[in-house]
Amino acid sequence: YIIEIKGRGVESLKRTKLMKKICIFNQKGGVGKTTTNINLCAYLAMEGYKVLTIDIDPQGNTTSGFNIDKNELENTIYELILGECGIEDCLIKEVIEGVTVLPSNVNLAAAEIELIGVERKEFILKNEVDWVKDRYDYIIIDCPPSLSMLTVNAMTTANSVLVPIQCEYYALEGLSQLLHTVNLVKQRLNPDLEMEGVVFTMYDARTNLSLQVVENVKSNLRQAIYKTIIPRNIRLAEAPSHGMPINVYDSKSTGAESYRLLAQEVIHRGEDEWQ
Repeated sequence: YIIEIKGRGVESLKRTKLMKKICIFNQKGGVGKTTTNINLCAYLAMEGYKVLTIDIDPQGNTTSGFNIDKNELENTIYELILGECGIEDCLIKEVIEGVTVLPSNVNLAAAEIELIGVERKEFILKNEVDWVKDRYDYIIIDCPPSLSMLTVNAMTTANSVLVPIQCEYYALEGLSQLLHTVNLVKQRLNPDLEMEGVVFTMYDARTNLSLQVVENVKSNLRQAIYKTIIPRNIRLAEAPSHGMPINVYDSKSTGAESYRLLAQEVIHRGEDEWQ
């Protein structure tokens, strides 16, 4: 552990683990990856941590979710990966207090083709992030919903993988492939990579199905599972269209409280008193 003094108004003493790099990934779309990324970053920042979020999804939803006009950007992660600029040229600092964004837009969709034949292309993002990583307590990477070279770059940069799972019938479908991919990257490219854990999203307490899915996954999955479950919440769905994380848009909503609790679990992961 290292001791850091940070505060918002009143200086406070914080114990924080050494800097953590988490990629949020599930190859299924629409499971809440970007919502989890944006709001986890926001609540980590509220706790006084410095956070860098990397949008490596060509859809650029994390970028727009922080009220950044992704279509007007001169330098994004696409230009960075192609070597047309340095990481300092891409960073958008303090989009909210404590959060810096490495943005993305639709141009990134072409990166896969343009990287054909490039040596050590799996480590391009890691090599760039190494220049700035010491400035941050947490680096959170929002991955595309596919097993691509962009995803591999995220996994070689990160030291853990957080998997959102939607509470629906096909929740376990594709999960074995995902875990196989994580293990493959760990064996061949990044021995430090671990499973951060699984978080359930879009939980509807009014249906038996959501409860059945949670119980099914818990009984079949030998991975760490977060206690916090993210509910279906209209305020969570509305917040990105206003370019705000949920703690800014509606801090008293059930969605806001859930992501606050998830951030606390991430911060205290591995501590005995939080098990």
